[in-house]
Amino acid sequence: MGVRNTGNGAGRGRFGRRAAARVLAPAMAVVLAGTGVAHALGGVESAHWLRAWGYAVPPGHPAPGDALTYDEELVPAGARIQVVQRVSGGAMTVELEVRGVLPGHAFGAHVHQLPCGDDPADSGPHYQHDPEAEPEPANPHNEVWLDFTADSAGRGTALSRQPWVFRPGEANSLVIHEHATGHGGDAGGRVACLTVGFTD
Repeated sequence: MGVRNTGNGAGRGRFGRRAAARVLAPAMAVVLAGTGVAHALGGVESAHWLRAWGYAVPPGHPAPGDALTYDEELVPAGARIQVVQRVSGGAMTVELEVRGVLPGHAFGAHVHQLPCGDDPADSGPHYQHDPEAEPEPANPHNEVWLDFTADSAGRGTALSRQPWVFRPGEANSLVIHEHATGHGGDAGGRVACLTVGFTD
C-alpha cells in the first residue's frame, strides 16, 4: 500500500508506514512526495526530522506495508515499529520505539542499506559511515545500533547519537535482530524490518 501525502506532509497507510517531516528553522519548505523529508527552499540548510512507522505483517500479506516480521514468536504480526530521525548541523539522532514484541527479550537493531523485502536478506548490510574504518568498521560509532530489551508489556526504546549524517539514498531500513549485538556487529537472524527513507 502506498504512502498518501496530505497537506501537513504526512503519509499514512493502514498497514504501511506513516512518515512525517518538519523543518525546525523558520524557512519555507517543500515536501518530496512519498519520502516524508522536508528541505528548505533556495538551498537554505536547516534542521529537520523524519518519522516512519508501521504495523508488522508477514511476507506475502494481502495488505503489504513497510513493516515486516520474519519471526512471529519474537515480533508478532501487528507489532508496531517507529523510527524518528533528527538532523541538525551535520549531526543526527535516530530513535526507535517498538510495541507488541516478546516481553523481556533482548533485541539487536541496526540501520541497513536497502529497503525491506520478503527475504530477510533483502535489506542488505549495515549502513557504515566509513566502510574502511579501523580496526573494525562494525561498531556503534560507525553504524547506527539501537539495541533494546522489551519490558513486560512488549515495549522497547533506543536512541543513537552520531556526529555525522547518512549519505543520500544509502540508508533505507531499520532491521530488528534476534539477540543483542555482539562483537563485529553480529546480532543473529533478522526478525523484523521497517523500510525508512532516511534523510541526509
